[in-house]
Amino acid sequence: MDTSADVLELIEESYRTFSKGQRYIADYICSNYDKAVDMTAARLGKIVGVSESTVVRFATELGFKGYPQFQKALGELVKQRLSSVQRISLTYDRLSESEDLVSSVIHNDIQNLKRTEELIDRRAFNQAIDLIGNARKIYVIGGRSCGTLASFLSYYLSYIFEDVRLIRSDSETESIEEIHRINERDVIIAISFPRYSMKTIQTVSFARNQKAKIIAITDGEQSPLAKYSDCSIYAGSDMVSFVDSLVAPLSVVNAMLAALSMRYKDSVINTMKSMESIWNKLNEYEHLD
Repeated sequence: MDTSADVLELIEESYRTFSKGQRYIADYICSNYDKAVDMTAARLGKIVGVSESTVVRFATELGFKGYPQFQKALGELVKQRLSSVQRISLTYDRLSESEDLVSSVIHNDIQNLKRTEELIDRRAFNQAIDLIGNARKIYVIGGRSCGTLASFLSYYLSYIFEDVRLIRSDSETESIEEIHRINERDVIIAISFPRYSMKTIQTVSFARNQKAKIIAITDGEQSPLAKYSDCSIYAGSDMVSFVDSLVAPLSVVNAMLAALSMRYKDSVINTMKSMESIWNKLNEYEHLD
């Protein structure tokens, strides 16, 4: 079973075959999937008035190996379908249960970092480093809040490589215009997390048609970016209040920059020596006694 499958579509397709108890579960999930995502099988069964074993059988009836896999798929549904208002409401409900808000948020980020360490395919990561190093031009794009990650990445890439271009426009048409000369000698690094930016997806689709190499930094193989990419690097993300938590994706970006700076350390050292001379002349930084 593909854990990225849309649970609601699976339920709709199988509804006629369900028992009476399973239909109670199906009806509740279709109306309250944002609440059900955090429930144990026992808790869900209690709410709808069926046994825990009925809930587990419901999950397997849909084709999942067990309830945990079903719950994972439900989580993907929540990330992709909920509006910002729905997501913030769900997050507030979670945070309100915590007595220590600071620890709760930090713990959430730590969990995302741990999950990211497990998610990253080292071969894909090394392939991304090779693609970047061999590219004629390097384009970086990140829509919405991911624009901050794209800006950070392109800023430091420019210290290593001569031709790095950050796609800044919020317009899909203008973004494609910025890369209209992209070809097989170039690479585009695309960053997107739920809810996925259509501008980023369409820009990457154009780049793929131009035979450019695609590196995706996203949350998993269910991401629409994954189908376009030559290699995908996955990171955990979650929403804290109305803010997208991008701690883990930033860590991935840092790891990429560290790997590239090690591979091209002579270039980095020469660039930084030159920049330090310029910064000193311009008094760019405060000198502490």
